[in-house]
Amino acid sequence: MAIENSGKGLQLRSLIKSSGELELSLVEVDVPEPGADEVVIRVEASPINPSDLGLLLGPADLSTARSAGAKDRPVVTAEVPERFMRAVAARVDQSMPVGNEGAGVVVRAGADAQHLMGKTVAALGGSMYAQYRLAKVAECLVLPEGTTPAEGASAFVNPLTALAMVETMRMEGHEALVHTAAASNLGQMLNKICLNEGVDLVNIVRRPEQAELLRGLGAKHIVDQSSPTFMSDLVEAVAETGATLAFDAIGGGRLAGQILTAMEQAANRNAASYSRYGSNTYKQVYIYGGLDTGPTELNRAFGFAWGLGGFLLTPFLVKIGPKRAQELRQKVADEIKTTFASHYTAEISLAEALQLDTMAAYNKKTTGEKYLINPNKGLS
Repeated sequence: MAIENSGKGLQLRSLIKSSGELELSLVEVDVPEPGADEVVIRVEASPINPSDLGLLLGPADLSTARSAGAKDRPVVTAEVPERFMRAVAARVDQSMPVGNEGAGVVVRAGADAQHLMGKTVAALGGSMYAQYRLAKVAECLVLPEGTTPAEGASAFVNPLTALAMVETMRMEGHEALVHTAAASNLGQMLNKICLNEGVDLVNIVRRPEQAELLRGLGAKHIVDQSSPTFMSDLVEAVAETGATLAFDAIGGGRLAGQILTAMEQAANRNAASYSRYGSNTYKQVYIYGGLDTGPTELNRAFGFAWGLGGFLLTPFLVKIGPKRAQELRQKVADEIKTTFASHYTAEISLAEALQLDTMAAYNKKTTGEKYLINPNKGLS
């Protein structure tokens, strides 16, 4: 389906009905003519990030998923448990496009965007699980010559989040970092940034093989949650680095509280005297992910000088302003094949993204297994 011939393209849509049913489908949509400061991108690569799954699948129970329709136009339905319907009330009965980021080639350009014609660009802003995406010039990042769409597909969410963690550390006066699910694509990027910039980083992983992966990348401080000595190892790593800021991708469970406890114990090693209120060292954990969707559990063993909050990339970029945000974006472009290189388990088409076995695989959110959608794969 060539845009030059039809002016239309396929787009993946997610719909939660008031009846309590999720419906995923491929919809043929018109591709608008670009305005003066707009381009049309032929999308050739878009990653499936955990943040995408929140919109794509919502709280649906995939064990109830069913597939119908033609092989190239599947329609998947699944039940949404009634207890979760209130949480998604704002999107009920709205067919929503999916895909936070991606990359492709500019095939149409407005009067003020002709310099982008034929360029390979990355873009952020949603609706990227589509053959074609209309985008503002300001939403596009021109990739270096010779960079493929697959290499540039993850140029925003993970790289900028990793950079934002280091920026936040400096802005808030901390000296070192703790990061969870540290063998992830984002975690590997953060490890490279910290090594390059001389920042001490405590990497918390969930399995021994993830620790080995990070050691192979030069990581200095690695703590394995599966080890029986996890807490004592964490305290030692925090004491050695002086880390008082953490970014937690897990969200639920006890880990955020354990990190704060380790920071408190490390701080108390040098305390001149006992205080029933705990140390005066301020400790901060930001939750930026939800790999565990259960409650966050805190065992208050870390005094009163602490904070727990949420962290999102977009508000952070607004906070630092357009000039600094553009500097970070350019850094990503310059190092897209090194520091910010991404690796994928498989490249799938739009139709393959709606195959039940493939959905089950990418919904596991397994560290080291990242899927890439090529919306134009298998389509002419």
